[in-house]
Amino acid sequence: MSGADLDGVELVVAGRDEAAAGVAVLRLCRPGGGDLPAWTPGAHLDLELGPGLVRQYSLCGDPADRGTLRIAVQLEPEGRGGSRHVHERLIPGATVRVRGPRNNFPLVAAARYLFVAGGIGITPIGPMVAAADAAGADWRLVYGGRSRATMAFADTLRAKYGDRVTLHPQDETGLLDLDALLARPADGLVYCCGPESLIAAVEQRCRTWPAGTLHVERFTPLAPVDGADTAVEVELTLSGRTLTVPPGTSILEAVEAAGVQVLSSCREGTCGTCETPVLAGVPEHRDSLLTEAERAVGDTMMICVSRSVTPRLTLEL
Repeated sequence: MSGADLDGVELVVAGRDEAAAGVAVLRLCRPGGGDLPAWTPGAHLDLELGPGLVRQYSLCGDPADRGTLRIAVQLEPEGRGGSRHVHERLIPGATVRVRGPRNNFPLVAAARYLFVAGGIGITPIGPMVAAADAAGADWRLVYGGRSRATMAFADTLRAKYGDRVTLHPQDETGLLDLDALLARPADGLVYCCGPESLIAAVEQRCRTWPAGTLHVERFTPLAPVDGADTAVEVELTLSGRTLTVPPGTSILEAVEAAGVQVLSSCREGTCGTCETPVLAGVPEHRDSLLTEAERAVGDTMMICVSRSVTPRLTLEL
């Protein structure tokens, strides 16, 4: 997972368009112009929208455009306020503080890809499609949404790539036929992003496939782990501190309370900002980012949600 290149830098909204009903596309630039950090398909940007209001949005522009970072934000009227803030306040000329880009959903080189997108999940998939096509890979995109009017970039993708892109507006064709689409293990890699219902359904159908075939990115955290937390002792090697983290308190909260500075953002295990090296002990992973292989290695953890299997953890903090 890559580190961040921007840390609290203020960017200006240089332009704003509507990619679909309820989907605003923002073009972010440095106020005085100039290059922005390089990024790769699957990367996201943290937007600091207000006190305690930090949200992650996938980059959906062209990585070759070093002067602009582009994000697409779907309005969620019943959400927690982030998308509403973007739609109401981030008009051309407004500024917003950002961190990143950071990539927890990188495109692995392969000869063949199946891309499955649902709704606003098309945002990280679009640049992946472009990269796969430029590399000469054999690829296919299956993209579902509530209706054509709500499917951002659908017309553009279809016009550019033709029959390689299959659109499934639910009000016209129903839900994606995942049983047919994923009837047998893919001869290549599968990338999926969208609502939790879609990701869970795809994961269920791919559960017996070879490890590393399926790659997903979630916008919302997995369901909380059942059961009560127990206290855990955490040694911080760089700070020379040892803390006892009581039940009901996250490791991140305990570390912050002790005065140790840690970068964090979502605090729900989806963004990867607080990823911390584990030097000893066995973490109990509760994030929505790490793969099963990464969890098995156990040398890193998201301290905002994850805990410990062992009574003691040693962290590089």
